[in-house]
This record gives sequence, structure tokens and C-alpha cells, in this order.
Amino acid sequence: MLSFVHLHLHTEFSLVDGIVRIKPLMEAIAADGMPAVALTDQSNLFATVKFYRAALARGIQPIFGVDVWIRDEQDASQVSRLVLLAQNRQGYRNMIELVSRSYQDGQVGGVPGMPRSWLEGHCDGLLALSGGFEGQLWESLRRGDLDEAAAELAAWRALFPDRFYLELQRVGRPGEQAYIKSAVELAAREGVPVVATNDVRFLSPEDFDAHEARVCIHGGHTLSDSRRPRKYTAAQYLRSAAEMAELFADIPEALENSVEIARRCAVTLDLGKPVLPDFP
Repeated sequence: MLSFVHLHLHTEFSLVDGIVRIKPLMEAIAADGMPAVALTDQSNLFATVKFYRAALARGIQPIFGVDVWIRDEQDASQVSRLVLLAQNRQGYRNMIELVSRSYQDGQVGGVPGMPRSWLEGHCDGLLALSGGFEGQLWESLRRGDLDEAAAELAAWRALFPDRFYLELQRVGRPGEQAYIKSAVELAAREGVPVVATNDVRFLSPEDFDAHEARVCIHGGHTLSDSRRPRKYTAAQYLRSAAEMAELFADIPEALENSVEIARRCAVTLDLGKPVLPDFP
């Protein structure tokens, strides 16, 4: 039976759109027998220590990651999503540096982000997932424009050689099937691996209404507002490995690659030791 690892997941520390709590998360992962889980909060690493300790306490491999906004070099108001996962200590340090810089120098309208050029020289030890429906490749793949997508893909592969994955999601968004069809075709044509994620924001389908309330609070909307943005679906819960296996039965390599990525990521933290800043 195929196993599966969740690699795109926002906790309650993603203040904009996540309500997953760390302890219940680890209980659910352990109960399902998943060997690992990634933390990829939006533009922050606030939950790292709590996540690390809770995962180790349940015998689960913690994978450190972050969901970042990549700003268009010509128009800073245009952003696309990219998921970074740390393979080792160097990758973790690079991730910290990039996230810190996004707050110090990359905020537009109060939202931290970064141009792709910032990644140059800071990609060692990092794996990247394409960001699914909010990634740079989404629109060209949804339209079936493989040539345009291949050109965009080449730029990402130059930054992450053998470490860039096309992210596939089936959570009921418009254009999803067209995107997946093109993404799989592009992956075969260019020799790029695909990986399945569920873009997790809450633990169970019953939590969707509470999640929407949080999104509305952040966005300044009311739940009854018919004009409010509806970017999420009730399917973005912590699906079990069996559910993901059924969902991606036609693309088993997307499941296998989630486990392979977990094997490629191993970061340990030294906790309980004071680390004082080295002021000149």
C-alpha cells in the first residue's frame, strides 16, 4: 500500500488562513501512521520549536518549510506562491534568512514577499514545490500552454536543480483538472517530478466554517457577504493516507514522491542551549 506525507500545511500560526493546532495535528498524523509531516506556514517560522518538539514526542519526522510569496520583478503587487522545504541545516538557515529579509525589505501593503532574484545564492539545502493553483505555473498550465510553462519551469529548475517539484492538488477548485492534465504532460516532457499535496488549512471537514470565519476576520469581511473572496474549499482538510491514495490512484508517483521528499529532508535543532548574539 502506498504511503503519503503531507508537505503543504498551514497551522494556526499562519494568521491569515490556518486553524490547525500543533498537538491535535500530531495526534492525527500518528493515528494515521504517517511517518512525517511538513510545517509550511505562510511567510513565517513562528511554530518551528513547538512543531519540532511535538513531532519528536510522537515519533514523527518533522519537516521544516515555509509558504512564501514571490513578487513579480516588474510589478510588486503581483505575487505567486512557492513552498520551500529544508533538506538540511544549511537549507534551514537559508530559509530563515529569506523569511527575515521578506519582512525587513519585502513588504508591500503589509504583506511580506520576495522577488525570485533573492533566491539566487540562497537555494542550497532547499527543495521547492511549485505552489499549486497559486503558483507561477498555474495559469499557463490551466490554459494548456506547455511552451510558456516550460520556459517558466526552466527558470525554477536553474535555481533548484533536481529539487523542484510540480505540485498537484485536488480540492475542488475551478480549472483544477485542466491544470493537472497539463502539469502531468509537462512533467513527462521535461523530466520533472510531480507531488501531491492537499493544501491543508484545517484538520477535518467540519472545521471549514471555523476556518472561513478566521479568513473573514483577517480580510475584514462577514460570512454572509456574498461578494467576499472564496479562495478555499471544504476539501482542504488533513486527508488520511488512504484518502490521498484513492484521490491520486491514477498518478501514484505523486504519492510516492511525497515520501521521497520526506526522506530527503532531515534537520535537527539544538534546543535548550542559550545562543547569544555576536555583536561586534
